[in-house]
Amino acid sequence: MDSRNLPKIENLSFDDCWELLDNDTVGRLAIVVDEHPEIFPVNYAVHLRSIVFRTAPGSKLWGARMERPAALEIDGYDPASEQAWSVVVRGETEIIEDQGVKDAVDGLGLEPWQPGEKANYVRLNAKALTGRRFRVNKPDIWNTRLQDRRRASFE
Repeated sequence: MDSRNLPKIENLSFDDCWELLDNDTVGRLAIVVDEHPEIFPVNYAVHLRSIVFRTAPGSKLWGARMERPAALEIDGYDPASEQAWSVVVRGETEIIEDQGVKDAVDGLGLEPWQPGEKANYVRLNAKALTGRRFRVNKPDIWNTRLQDRRRASFE
């Protein structure tokens, strides 16, 4: 295919990335566990241009205590504009100990979705932030799977 006919990929600004992050609540957290990558869904809040989530003792908390690199990714699709987007935050994690900061984060509506005690607050400090948006290929009305989000543009 001729590169002139490829859909344009728009690199998002930092402000656009933070706006998309702020308007979402669930992402996929990638950390290293036992020397291999693991991915966990987490609900989060944006606080002071960083990502904060709550967790119970376990892999996510252990990864945060080890201060290893981590990443969080969100994505979405807008059927009205037929555009998809993706945002990735990379950085290092830290445990939040200050009760005032915890209270501020709770004030943002950060409430765990999964049952159980989630008393540990973890911050992912952004060292790199990237995002992109692009128009998706038009779906083939006869061959596109029923689960494909692009179907919403013609249903």
